[in-house]
Amino acid sequence: MDIIKRNGQKEELIFSKLKKVIDFSCVGYNDCDPLELETALLPYFRNNITTKEIQRTLTQVAVEKTSIEQPNWQYVAAKLLVYDLYKESAINRKYGYFGYGDFYSLITYLTDKGLYGKYILEHYTREEIRELGNYIAPERDYLFNYIGLKTLADRYLIKSFSGDVLELPQELFMGVAMHLAMKEDDKLAWARKFYDVLSRLQMTVATPTLANARKPFHQLSSCFIDTVPDNLWGIYNVDSSFAQVSKFGGGMGIYIGKVRSRGSNIRGYKGVAGGVVPWIKNYNNTAVAVDQLGVRSGAVAVYLDIWHKDILDFLNLKTNNGDDRMKAHDIFPGVCIPDLFMRKVKERENFCLFDPHEVRSLMGWALEDSWGEEWESRYEECVSNPNLSRDEVPAIDIMKRILTSSFETGTPFVFFRDAVNRANPNKHKGVIYCSNLCTEICQNMSPTEYESSTHEDGMITTRVKSGDYVVCNLSSLNLGRTRSREEIEEVVTCQMRMMDNVIDINHYPIPQAEITNQKYRAVGLGTSGYHQWLALNGIAWESEDHLDKADELYEWINFCAVKASMEIAKEKGTYKVFEGSEWQTGEFFERRGYNSPEWQKLKAEVAEHGVRNAWMFAIAPTASTSLIAGSTAGIDPIFSKFFVEEKKNAVIPQTAPNLNEETFWFYKEAHHIDQHWSIKAAGRRQRHIDQAQSFNLYITPEYTAKEFLELYMAAWENGLKTVYYCRNKSLEVEDCESCSA
Repeated sequence: MDIIKRNGQKEELIFSKLKKVIDFSCVGYNDCDPLELETALLPYFRNNITTKEIQRTLTQVAVEKTSIEQPNWQYVAAKLLVYDLYKESAINRKYGYFGYGDFYSLITYLTDKGLYGKYILEHYTREEIRELGNYIAPERDYLFNYIGLKTLADRYLIKSFSGDVLELPQELFMGVAMHLAMKEDDKLAWARKFYDVLSRLQMTVATPTLANARKPFHQLSSCFIDTVPDNLWGIYNVDSSFAQVSKFGGGMGIYIGKVRSRGSNIRGYKGVAGGVVPWIKNYNNTAVAVDQLGVRSGAVAVYLDIWHKDILDFLNLKTNNGDDRMKAHDIFPGVCIPDLFMRKVKERENFCLFDPHEVRSLMGWALEDSWGEEWESRYEECVSNPNLSRDEVPAIDIMKRILTSSFETGTPFVFFRDAVNRANPNKHKGVIYCSNLCTEICQNMSPTEYESSTHEDGMITTRVKSGDYVVCNLSSLNLGRTRSREEIEEVVTCQMRMMDNVIDINHYPIPQAEITNQKYRAVGLGTSGYHQWLALNGIAWESEDHLDKADELYEWINFCAVKASMEIAKEKGTYKVFEGSEWQTGEFFERRGYNSPEWQKLKAEVAEHGVRNAWMFAIAPTASTSLIAGSTAGIDPIFSKFFVEEKKNAVIPQTAPNLNEETFWFYKEAHHIDQHWSIKAAGRRQRHIDQAQSFNLYITPEYTAKEFLELYMAAWENGLKTVYYCRNKSLEVEDCESCSA
């Protein structure tokens, strides 16, 4: 039988060569017999088959043998895919040997082709690049399972414009590490450290960082949040900013609670305002029109206060009933809820809805600008003012609308604004109105304001005052591969430095994003592999042991993060508005009951040296990057111990990470878990997280309305700041790619 090689030459099939490849792929996996693979492959042979097709078929045969009983076939398939990538790369880059090529030659080649940014060669000499190239550890390619390596290869490795592989996995990790370390004084030492934690899969950086670091357009941040002022210039300015963010692959959160309601007055004309829905439809159209380089549609979450007069229309935006002219099917609605509303739901009392513009005009202040006791006092003032129009509705009826939409569509996201603002360590400089597209970011916000325009000789100059335009820079600690306290401290120390460096080397889509990022230097340290960590440690999800261990684990991660930020501040200085923050006053530590000697020592050091980052801890969903790391996603329980993912022309069986006889019984599937245990665990974690968590509820169609309501009440009572999707077993919801840290 003849075969056709990758260079087009024809030669006779020598099966012993293929057998060597098969034997190599099974080394280290005693339960995977090479003979099984050979036997399963034989029916696919035909005369003049290409070696490329043999390799791809062999890989797919290995993948399809993956099962609960034999999960290691996915690692055999990954080794075969590595072999294929090595062959392809050697041909495409024209070096005549198997494995990794010369790293310096690769960087100069990719820079000349416009696929690498010139800044890498500007910051590193040839000798430094060669030294880092020699540090690359090719054997770490064998840490991947098949779906992880395939995801990395399909989405993140640099390819030619015709789709040819030009970069290998360890070169990607080193390229990202070099970019993130390039402004360090000892950039080679930090590049090596960054490379180590990335290549060992001990942590992952956010999708935009992994995809865009080292490239000419290096937009490295995941998500942005903007505030819409109640004027025409501001409404369209937010739309324009969103378009720029989407163009460079960022997700968006938009707070629209300042915009006047339907039927409000404009310049004294009564009943003429169209309300928030027409503007939300504009943002919906922008999300569709400005897609992320054709890879996926733009993504935006729009948040509105529960007391806004348009809230009932807002809660129907994605449902299938009602007037389609009042729908926006491509946005993700989020609702901002104060404690008072939840108490009124609990006590079955009425709740009043107001027009924010009318409140500002008659009362002289904005109701949305306060929170907690001050907000409740102002709300009561509004209720007592007979000149202020309002819609009085039973609070439970509004809650029913939330539950109906959540059951049907998975949204709205829920933002408990009092819990968020109480825990805000930077309340001396602003208010947090809403969260982002994945509900884990909580940072100070304010609208960008138009000031004036001048023109001279055909040139128009516009003065704009930047608001606090939130930017989130994310990475996630992989708990599946980083389990000891010492390892966690080592990796978190690297992560904090990597994320802080993102702020200085980022390509910002709009200037106010850079201004705000430089002001607060906020980052979002997250975790993936949470259920995997529980299973590896023999901890049942539905147990008191889970709650205690979660409390202990996240306190330690937070300690490591704060300590790392303090050490960077010693070296590089604090964020600009550290003075007066709860970091400086010590209230951050007191509020969380951090009274141990270690915490008290750290509290004193922070008061003396400051911290580098205004916010530090936020847990993102990690949908795609946890695949690469071979871990469970975010803080979610697994969906299934074993499932089959259908890709075009292939099926990919997958198992829960580290599935074996010991872990099997600790992997309880999400929809079989009593959600109250998940809520309690999130409450325990929340104490240690200065921002929020992408926390999902998992329900089945059998849930009663009363049981469903009890979950949201429990989330509020346990101190959660946000609730992300409600994942009904009969419902498909779309994961956010941008925040995949």
